[in-house]
Amino acid sequence: MSLLIENADLPGGRGGLRIENGRIAALGPDLKPAAGEARMDGAGGALLPGLHDHHIHLLALAAARDSLACGPPAVRDAAQLAQALAAAAKSMRPGGEAWIRGVGYHESVAGSLDRGRLDALVEHCPVRIQHRGGALWCLNSAGLAAAGIEAGADLPEGCEVDARGRPTGRLQRLDGWLRDRLGVRDAPPLGAVGRELARMGVTGLCDATPSNGASELALFAAAAEAGELPQRLRIMGSLDLPEPRHPRMTRGALKVMLDEDRLPPESELVDAIREAHGQGRGVAFHCVTRAELVMAAGSLERAGTGPLDRIEHASLAPPDAVEWLARLGVTVVTQPNFLLERGDAYRREVETRDQPWLYRGQGFLDAGVPLGAGTDAPFGNCDPWAAMRAAVERRSAEGALMAGGEALGPEAALALFTSPLDAPGRPRGALGPGEPADLVLLDRPWPEARQALCAEAVRTTWVAGQIAWSRE
Repeated sequence: MSLLIENADLPGGRGGLRIENGRIAALGPDLKPAAGEARMDGAGGALLPGLHDHHIHLLALAAARDSLACGPPAVRDAAQLAQALAAAAKSMRPGGEAWIRGVGYHESVAGSLDRGRLDALVEHCPVRIQHRGGALWCLNSAGLAAAGIEAGADLPEGCEVDARGRPTGRLQRLDGWLRDRLGVRDAPPLGAVGRELARMGVTGLCDATPSNGASELALFAAAAEAGELPQRLRIMGSLDLPEPRHPRMTRGALKVMLDEDRLPPESELVDAIREAHGQGRGVAFHCVTRAELVMAAGSLERAGTGPLDRIEHASLAPPDAVEWLARLGVTVVTQPNFLLERGDAYRREVETRDQPWLYRGQGFLDAGVPLGAGTDAPFGNCDPWAAMRAAVERRSAEGALMAGGEALGPEAALALFTSPLDAPGRPRGALGPGEPADLVLLDRPWPEARQALCAEAVRTTWVAGQIAWSRE
């Protein structure tokens, strides 16, 4: 089957684009329909490369859909948190096994949580609430009992205890361990996530979850085969992550989580980098503080860098660090949406001298650092268009300007999400014959679309020439 999209706003002007066998066959101003060929009127809308979210967590995003929002913007203070938990607890049977699973918590709501503070809000049923950063879970006493976490037990590092050895309910970087303690259950369905992302023009995804392994690959492959995830997938994980077999899935970088308060020996990181490179993979370092970024850069410099190495977030990147990354030739994958979603908290919590270096944009490009972007959903809003707007406007939710000199133009913001899935920040090139037909048709021309950068403009999304979503 072939399809001719006519009267579209293409990079070279108004014209048509032909799709054959999942690829772009031709494009230009003078294409004529072939006999029996399907046709679609582009109505002057921009025809763009499909969007790539270079940093997302699919299973967590699917699970968050069935979880209780416990942080901004839905919940902003202690009274609202108490109200939300009380409403959720009211539907629970006393002594039952069902959990209240909360997500998105931040200390600006009601300070630091522990089992005591949660017990005061919900006592009769198990509660676990995830911090919006994704690394911390907090459980109430009923939750600790349900998970078999008790004083005197053999508890892993990251399970906080008080001076008497009693668990406080705070679990740091123990997501997989907690899942095991709670018992295996069905994975959250991915169909709604796949449809929502396709509706926004997303045709490629890089899942950046460090614990991804063979079981997660199987879940993603099943969802792709069933049509629940129409996007192409690049999957990060551990050194044990197998090569995917599904044609729309590829193996991505070794994901390395760095925590400033417990950084590993540099030699350990160097060995991991070299082993990943030996597998033909890059290394992706999670870096949200200055110390983490220095540790990552130093380890990469000692081990030797490759073209697939990347820094995730680079939340705080002063000029000397940016110059270092440029010399190393590593890519940065940033989250401009956090400027909008968390900017006001950053203004209160981050030292004034460091605020100009938060989630930089133009500074990376000026230094020659390849720059891509992801949303970090569900820890951020999964809308890439909102992230593009944030990269252009750089304003917090309360309207404060966040280092305006780092702002990008609309085309540069779009490029954050259209660079190759296996090479974020690298040039993707213009639409051309032979390229995969991963496309987004907007309902308006680009000169108009660039003024708003909104997901509502998406009319149709194709992956490999197949419609993944259409308004019609």
